[in-house]
Amino acid sequence: MIDRASGARPQAGIAPEIRSENLPPVTYRDLPEPLPMRKVVGASVILLAGSVGSGEFVLWPYMATQTGLALVWLATIGVLTQYFLNMEIERYTLATGETAVTGFTRLWKHWSWLFIIMAVVPWMWPGWASGSSTALTYAFGLSADKVLPITIASLILIAIVLTVSPVVYKTVEKIQGLLVALIVLFMLYMLFGLLTGQSWSALFGGFTAEVPAIPAAVGKIPVALLLGAIAFAGAGGVMNLAQSNWIRDKGMGMGAHLPKIVSPITGEEATSGSIGYFFPQDEENMRRWRGWWRVADREQFITFFVLGLLAILLFMALAYTYVGVGSEAKNFDFVRLLGESLNAKAGGWAGHAYWLTGVVVLLSTNLAVVDMIGRIVADICKTNWLRDSKTWSESRLYVLVVWLMVAFGSVILLSGVSQPLVLLVIASSLNGLVMFVYSVLLIQLNRGMLPRAIGLKGLRYAAIWWAVVFYGGFSIYLLIDQFGKLL
Repeated sequence: MIDRASGARPQAGIAPEIRSENLPPVTYRDLPEPLPMRKVVGASVILLAGSVGSGEFVLWPYMATQTGLALVWLATIGVLTQYFLNMEIERYTLATGETAVTGFTRLWKHWSWLFIIMAVVPWMWPGWASGSSTALTYAFGLSADKVLPITIASLILIAIVLTVSPVVYKTVEKIQGLLVALIVLFMLYMLFGLLTGQSWSALFGGFTAEVPAIPAAVGKIPVALLLGAIAFAGAGGVMNLAQSNWIRDKGMGMGAHLPKIVSPITGEEATSGSIGYFFPQDEENMRRWRGWWRVADREQFITFFVLGLLAILLFMALAYTYVGVGSEAKNFDFVRLLGESLNAKAGGWAGHAYWLTGVVVLLSTNLAVVDMIGRIVADICKTNWLRDSKTWSESRLYVLVVWLMVAFGSVILLSGVSQPLVLLVIASSLNGLVMFVYSVLLIQLNRGMLPRAIGLKGLRYAAIWWAVVFYGGFSIYLLIDQFGKLL
């Protein structure tokens, strides 16, 4: 008998494939029919909005002013590696409706609180909001002392928007979709109005003639900055893990069967924990699975990989063209310098367009960061320790974490730590270490627990092992470098 409201069969027993030593077992339920791509675009847009403001707009262009374009291959490999990681994060959620972190907790219960630490500590630094406010002062000629109040006000505004949204995911998707559209407009302006033949020649040379110069270029970059840029070549750290939270609330795959985060003020809350389901591997469900995988993979590849990589390359080429190599601009000053150079060489408004794009880029990232941490921490707390609480729904936990992030970020800024680039390097280098950890866990989860028919194998298996070596190698490099400085 089919449940007409959900299109699924009634509970057909516990699914033994999904481990249940640390969390309640999942039960069988049919996969919903896959949706066309136009209806699932959104989750990767949010991830793209988060990624453009970290590595794409700030770290990689800054490095281009220090080394030229010899590191474009490193950026390309970083984004491609994250594309494969993101699809393995999505795999578990598409199959069960649970987030990747919930899956990790099924492997070992202590991953729950460890991932709260790994989510909060690297991302609690408000470098994106601070950078957005700094770019705003450049665009309107405001004094530097306006950065602090504008930054705190923007953090509070983000928290208010996330608190009152009836369905938080839909609001975040709409806002980020608009902001990404504005970013794409400036990318088009770079393509057809700002970059010259010399720009394209230098960019092409970065992929060809400059390859032998990569070791020397790497040696010019501080290790923490280099690891941070690699981690943020794309989204970075646990922001990638939040992809599973976003596709769950988007209703993709088995996520369609789980409750969404809503406003405790304007929405109708669900108080149950987010324990998922698993589908019987019969012919119909496997057909649906293949359909979901195709559409999810296509959406991630086009939105995250293609647009994300294009953003990195364009902003690197822009910085190289209008600032050049060897700039002594420190911290966030290179953003001011690039805008001033654009005004002088490309027209009186080009630099202001760049700065205003920076405002949009960095604000969209900070929105994604606050939403991401709220989702991850709320999901972990509700699933692991507050499953049966009628008071603490996932929605209420989410709002609490959002406001705590705003409060903590404000305290950091008021304490005097306000340089955007410093804050971003701290966040990004820590996230590189986190990515090494969950690359290993994704192999255990998607190859060790999911059945082979839907699990990790083939080229994607090799790609995740590459991620382990890639992020692990650079993380060890960072630890050795930092330890050496202590001796």
